[in-house]
Amino acid sequence: MNALPLPQFRVFTGEQIDAAIGAGKSAVLDAVEAAYRAHDAGRTVNPESQFLRFRDGQRNRIIALPAHIRERDGEGGVTGIKWISSFPENIERGMPRASAVLILNDAMTGYPMACMEASIISAARTAASAISALRCLAGDARAAKETPRRSLRVAFVGAGVIARHVAECLPLAALPIGEVTVHDLHNDYAVSLANRIRRHPGYEARTEASLERTIRDSAVIVFTTTASSPYLDNPDWFSHCPIVLHLSLRDLAPAIVLASHNVVDDIDHCLRAMTSLHLTELDVGHRRFVTTSLPHLLSGGEPPARDRPIVFSPFGLGILDIAVGRWVYEQLAAQQAPVPRFFYDMQRA
Repeated sequence: MNALPLPQFRVFTGEQIDAAIGAGKSAVLDAVEAAYRAHDAGRTVNPESQFLRFRDGQRNRIIALPAHIRERDGEGGVTGIKWISSFPENIERGMPRASAVLILNDAMTGYPMACMEASIISAARTAASAISALRCLAGDARAAKETPRRSLRVAFVGAGVIARHVAECLPLAALPIGEVTVHDLHNDYAVSLANRIRRHPGYEARTEASLERTIRDSAVIVFTTTASSPYLDNPDWFSHCPIVLHLSLRDLAPAIVLASHNVVDDIDHCLRAMTSLHLTELDVGHRRFVTTSLPHLLSGGEPPARDRPIVFSPFGLGILDIAVGRWVYEQLAAQQAPVPRFFYDMQRA
């Protein structure tokens, strides 16, 4: 039996990961789309996320997302788990709501090979998922060059960390964005995000206090709130048939879901944990209101018609985290020394 090299374990900080992802947004988008295509092809293992909740803090939770992506030839791949907490009261403390770590495992031995700060990875893969969906769903806005393209107004409802990452990735959508509107219950957050967006050449941004006006005036609406239950229940606000990137999953009442074409990342994952889609299923007793999935669209499926609002609701698959984590590992491993003697007793007998 050939002896394998001793396992090595590396730790990567948020600063390192932020620098790598900031310089490689396009590569991160490619990694996310490749993971979605692998999922559509049946080359993934993505169990249900496991929620740890607390009796004395009903809004707080920590979620475990294990996942595996198999290579096309059936050998190797990438395996890992994200452990992400969501404590909404952190916002009142001036801290981000979510914190996370990602563990990657060696494909040959199963030994853990890396631990990464993962809130940035999580935000980056969520942003890439949103941009991927926007590119698939806004096909008529990306008309041929000889056809004049009408500028689009994009709105953000919620101005936290996820919104910031999506805003920074908007240029990857290659859409004619004319203005960005930001709405948040805390105006200071809205002002901060609008100021960030204005730093991008060619982007105009402003805040809007009225949620109804924000929605009615926008062709693309990005929900990135901390809502735990639906607060929007008037389908008429969406009668202009916008593309809705429903990243926070619990903003829309069933009436709006039923009036829309619904796109998911994975139907079984999205219709659980009291998401808007799950509540709709409980109301009507079926899942026929789900139109298609992003993995299917990326693999050549037809996008929905633009005769109704299109709502993209991604639950957030663990395969995306490990795909981005592997890309980060490949960028940083050569310059990051392993932790000395992390694995201590390596004698089998």
